[in-house]
Amino acid sequence: MNYCIRCITPDTRPNIRLDREGVCNACRTHESRAKIDWCRREQEFRDVAKHARQRSTGYDCIIPVSGGKDSTWQVLTCLEYGLKPLCVTWRTPGRTELGERNLRNLVSLGVDHIDYSIDPQVERRFMVKALERCGSTAIPMHLALFAIPLRLAERFAIPLVVWGENSAFEYGAAEEAHTGFRLDEDWLRVYGVSQGTTARDWIDADLSERDLTPYFGPQPGALAGKRIMAVFLGYYFAWDPAMTRAAALAHGFTPRAQGPATGYYDYADIDDAFISLHHYLKWPKFGFTRLFDNLSLEIRHGRLTRAQAVQLVAGTGEQTPIADIAAFCKFAGIPIQRFWNAVERFRNTAIWHKKKDGIWWLPDFLIPDWPWSGPHAI
Repeated sequence: MNYCIRCITPDTRPNIRLDREGVCNACRTHESRAKIDWCRREQEFRDVAKHARQRSTGYDCIIPVSGGKDSTWQVLTCLEYGLKPLCVTWRTPGRTELGERNLRNLVSLGVDHIDYSIDPQVERRFMVKALERCGSTAIPMHLALFAIPLRLAERFAIPLVVWGENSAFEYGAAEEAHTGFRLDEDWLRVYGVSQGTTARDWIDADLSERDLTPYFGPQPGALAGKRIMAVFLGYYFAWDPAMTRAAALAHGFTPRAQGPATGYYDYADIDDAFISLHHYLKWPKFGFTRLFDNLSLEIRHGRLTRAQAVQLVAGTGEQTPIADIAAFCKFAGIPIQRFWNAVERFRNTAIWHKKKDGIWWLPDFLIPDWPWSGPHAI
């Protein structure tokens, strides 16, 4: 494993590359933000909003929301620019009490809202299947997150869908020139976090096409045919988690009082008890955690040095979400050991080595004296 010399992102992270100087493409793409004319981009969004208002017959836009700080900021921004939004939430089966409270707060800002629940029997079968086939509990979540708002926009001819940051750009998967400002079929196929699958790929004896209805997005070309735009708000405004947090806090958003559930932030990944499993699985597969992602963002925004980030990783530890894993297994109706058996099948033995006592460890890990111990030796 090799790490970026500026941040702490390893080259094992999907789509991350280190250049000859040892700097990762995520840090390089962040550099490019300084060259962007944000005043011109803001005017472009004014034009987008004006165009949506002129074409709408009711709602001007759909905003996919969770109730988190980013979606709260999305709502505030759209309201500020005179849009009449319909907010849509895929209701996670692991929604937390804090997530419910923050979602209610978001709706109270003055929007109509759909809380879209999927048959929990379908979700549990799908999540277990995704875990055991692809080593990810979150493929159903990502398919639903993208499909539901886009299908509703198509069905009701709502001219605009407003997403938050372009994750492929912010986390270094691609330069902005390659991702642009729209979320379309090509973006979903490459960056939709579904490991290249669509709902159709999951049809089998346990999950019928009818079962998987909520996970199917619009047919190719359907949005373009109806002149529906799906844009990233982070293209028009300089997205920063500290900025969206401040905006959300000023309008009633509540962070997690107990501190971070996973990673570094007490205001992110707090609405869904199962999202921590998605982040945890980066550890056996790629040798890094959510903490690395968050701290690397803080370094790029100049709020931490690399040395401080390394110290925070050493002091925080692995953050294995034992309670959330137990809650997921209870929801899914599987023994906890079945979860761990699935995890082990996806351990990356190109980077993980096993000691004589059976403990797994990373020889090239960022923290040389990391305590390789714990209930699952990871």
